[in-house]
Amino acid sequence: MLARMKYTEKLAARIRTTGSALCVGLDPRPEEGVSVGEVGNWLRKVIEETAPFAAAYKPNIAYFEAMGAEGVRMLEELLPDVPKEIPVILDVKRGDIGETQKYYARAYFERMDVDAVTLNPFMGYDTLAPFLNGTGKAMYLLAVTSNGGAADIERQRLADGRKVYELVGEMVERARREGAGNEVGLVVGLTNADERLMSELPDAPLLIPGLGAQGGELGALRGSKRTSPCVINVSRGILYKNPQMTYAEKAAQYAEQIREALSLSEQA
Repeated sequence: MLARMKYTEKLAARIRTTGSALCVGLDPRPEEGVSVGEVGNWLRKVIEETAPFAAAYKPNIAYFEAMGAEGVRMLEELLPDVPKEIPVILDVKRGDIGETQKYYARAYFERMDVDAVTLNPFMGYDTLAPFLNGTGKAMYLLAVTSNGGAADIERQRLADGRKVYELVGEMVERARREGAGNEVGLVVGLTNADERLMSELPDAPLLIPGLGAQGGELGALRGSKRTSPCVINVSRGILYKNPQMTYAEKAAQYAEQIREALSLSEQA
């Protein structure tokens, strides 16, 4: 049996193919009276149009859960329609312990078979444990998020001078030291990113929200010498802004911005 490709290998291959690190967020906000089936068909259209420019897709499970059992079922039916070469990051931000976290891992990595998830690490390293077993999957730990509230906890300074987000970075390094089967990356909001912050985090895969509607600036990423693949998420900017443009046109526009900022080149 062939060994399963590591998550970072799959993501890096996709970035090389597209020449961009655009992650397309799938956050459906249906108007009243729109059926779950119609939402599913709309999302398939979004995927079809944006696939040539997407390094990854990131459905946020909250929007599907808000539609009830039908919404979750629609997500499960939608996932197999994403081209196999494009990683799917399921945004769940779970953070629990023991059996509960084990069943979260089973739901997302086994039942839904997504490539990666987002996790909240603030209950401690043992919350990661059920997601570390296996190969070919990954998790992104909340380190410095894109909201103003990141200053309340994540950016606080400890007595020894470190920031709280540096403790999260140490979890990434511990997982590496202990030979975790699945890979560990970080969520770093573009609105809170700067050169110093980047230097204080390990060279790990990054999921970077905050471009577009949240007002993040790509200049914060210029000059970074990180080697692990990163993806920059855009949700509202593609799904809802500038309705006179097609989803493909908006994705192409963001992909080009990201390509220039990160000095990427499109594979011939």
